[in-house]
Amino acid sequence: MNTSTVQIILIIIHSLFFIYAFFAIASYVILAIISTIETIEYVKKNSFVNYKEILSSTISPSISIIAPAYNESLNIIENVRSLLSSHYVNYDVIIVNDGSKDDSLEKLIAAYSLVKVNFLINQQILTKPIRAGVFKSTNPAFEKLTVVDKENGGKADALNMGLNISNNKYVACIDVDCLLLENALQKMVKPFLEVTEEKVIATGGVIRIANSCIIKDGKLLDVNLPKKLIVQSQILEYLRAFLLGRMAWSRLNGLLVISGAFGLFDKKTAIEVGGYDTNTVGEDMEIIVRMRRHMEEINEKYKVAYIPDPLCWTEAPDNYKILISQRNRWTRGTIETLRKHRKIGFNKKYKSLGMLSYPYWLFFERLAPIIEVVGIVYFVILMMLNEVRWDYTIAFIILAYFFTVLFSIVAIFSEELTYHQYKKKGTGFKLILISALEPFVLHLFILYAAIRGNFDYYFNKKKKWGEMTRKGMAKAENN
Repeated sequence: MNTSTVQIILIIIHSLFFIYAFFAIASYVILAIISTIETIEYVKKNSFVNYKEILSSTISPSISIIAPAYNESLNIIENVRSLLSSHYVNYDVIIVNDGSKDDSLEKLIAAYSLVKVNFLINQQILTKPIRAGVFKSTNPAFEKLTVVDKENGGKADALNMGLNISNNKYVACIDVDCLLLENALQKMVKPFLEVTEEKVIATGGVIRIANSCIIKDGKLLDVNLPKKLIVQSQILEYLRAFLLGRMAWSRLNGLLVISGAFGLFDKKTAIEVGGYDTNTVGEDMEIIVRMRRHMEEINEKYKVAYIPDPLCWTEAPDNYKILISQRNRWTRGTIETLRKHRKIGFNKKYKSLGMLSYPYWLFFERLAPIIEVVGIVYFVILMMLNEVRWDYTIAFIILAYFFTVLFSIVAIFSEELTYHQYKKKGTGFKLILISALEPFVLHLFILYAAIRGNFDYYFNKKKKWGEMTRKGMAKAENN
């Protein structure tokens, strides 16, 4: 191969990397602009909404909160108390004890005066069988609570059990260890009430990080910035994802994922598509894609809405081992979903779902870590061949770094101008300083987790959910 041929090949490769980087950055900027405009309009529009009318009305849509629990003995009582503290009038809480090996069930029975009852389960979705039974409280204060004890089948199977048991029109699927704010349900149900020209099949809300926050009796009393840099970095990541991304996808009706920590669904549609897929580790993303695909195939107008209010607080990993395990699972879930529904990709029949959302997730979510690693390897090869233009290389690295930092700062200002959850003096400035460190503290580990996720998906089929040990939000002030 002569020198001119090598130069042509290098130029082509350089051009491909440049084109990819250009479209990635352009998509982030466009989504950020749309999200910012939509968030500002949402805040203005909803500042006059009287949510008390929704929560006090006896004709408010009925909602079941479904919370799977597995070995949650440490915090189960506090967590259930939080779910029962909603100000919404027409709801119930279904705790699905998914074959826990600890004393979670015993603690629930004692704390909430539970007794076993005869309960007719409409098994529309096949699940693992009941173990100890279905329990209700003898205390009128806890009449909204139902506890189901079943054999272990995983989170998706537990959620399907909740779908079978629920008698309500909508279901709010939530992690049992998440803190749900008291007005969350009326804000999440609002799109179902106000959108008439199309069917709302699901709504999602902002998830915030509760590490170091003070929580008592299931209520968020004080929001603090965590002390650990790894958790602080995840706060920035969440702000970027939720404030500068998902609001735009909702506006474009292209949202492909609602966080498994908290989402509200039309139960009829969820059951029509067969409930949650028990053969994936990314059940939260997969069911949204399947529901959207179903609506496109029956040619019915629909919408997946997004609420920018911080409605749910969850505990984030505070060490790299658990973080890598979590992101490994997220990567495998994304791969599984995109492969399972590859029929919709670049398919005009599925409109924006196939021509916009799927390509974006494929190129800028699924393939991004692989392309980044290929770029690193390619750069090493160029150094070995002494083909590196260091002036261009240094300029590119500086620009990429400053774009990442600037994007984080925009997310911080968006948070400050809208919901301003971190009110303590100096917190905003600290977050800006953290944005300068975050690319080194978080990104490299997430990149490693994504590559491991790809490897495990193709070569380690026995790999399932992975480790996600939590310390409990009730003790978050000590984190």
